[in-house]
Order: sequence, then C-alpha cells, then structure tokens
Amino acid sequence: RLIGLFLLGYLLFNFPILSLFNLKVIVFGIPLLYLYVFSIWFIMIVFIYLTTRFSRGTMQRNFSKLDE
Repeated sequence: RLIGLFLLGYLLFNFPILSLFNLKVIVFGIPLLYLYVFSIWFIMIVFIYLTTRFSRGTMQRNFSKLDE
C-alpha cells in the first residue's frame, strides 16, 4: 500500500500534472500551483498516516494472538 501511495505521489508531483496547474489563477489569495502542491502534500500525509495506522493495528492484533 505504501508503494502505491509513493507511486501516486510521484505521479501527482511530476511535470505533466504540475504543468496543468501552472496558471495565473489566484484562489483565496493563493496561486493555484501552490494550492495544488500543498493540498496534495497534505492529502498524501493523511493517506500515509491512515495506511500505517491500519497496518500497525492489524500487526499488533496478530502478535497478541501469538503471545497467548
């Protein structure tokens, strides 16, 4: 799952996609490119957190069953 998130981030932060948002447009006083980069960055952090939290909880349950 983390490899998939890495590849998604690589795709979203790469040239062809970034060039789509490199326009002279201001949204809430922020240039569109900056808004895109920081929004995707935040979303990727949340996805990575949720992925590692879910995986860690599953692993802890499996290890607790082995201790019994």
